[in-house]
Amino acid sequence: FWLKPPVPLPEVPPQHVPATPPSTPSRTMGRVKAFELRSKTSKELLKELDELKAELATLRVAKVSGGAASKLAKIKIVRKGIARILTVYNQKQKSEARKACKGKKYVPLDLRPKKTRAIRRALKTEQKYMKTPRQKTKASNFPMRRFAVTM
Repeated sequence: FWLKPPVPLPEVPPQHVPATPPSTPSRTMGRVKAFELRSKTSKELLKELDELKAELATLRVAKVSGGAASKLAKIKIVRKGIARILTVYNQKQKSEARKACKGKKYVPLDLRPKKTRAIRRALKTEQKYMKTPRQKTKASNFPMRRFAVTM
């Protein structure tokens, strides 16, 4: 009596699920990945930044008006996403500026190596070992004496 053949389940036709628009990945996925942002252009980054800022504004309104706990938890995720986008955008801007200034005599201060103030003020190696014209003539007129020492 317990070895009855299994009853086949009735087949249910697949329901149509509307596709989410690709322009708003932050709303559906949540976290924004930095490696995905690096492949985007500056205009796309700015567009996504505006979207996230608008979303943050709506979440803050929901917070004031007593919204759901899920919305309150999302505020932190959106803020971190904005920070990631700004970081990637600023890195892109700085790398483009470095490419533009490469090979030129003067480089903007924020693109120069930081090091320390003392190191930046110190003489360069070629300046350190430069000789005055008088030192050069003295060295050529009175060269080091050579002694033949036998033991």
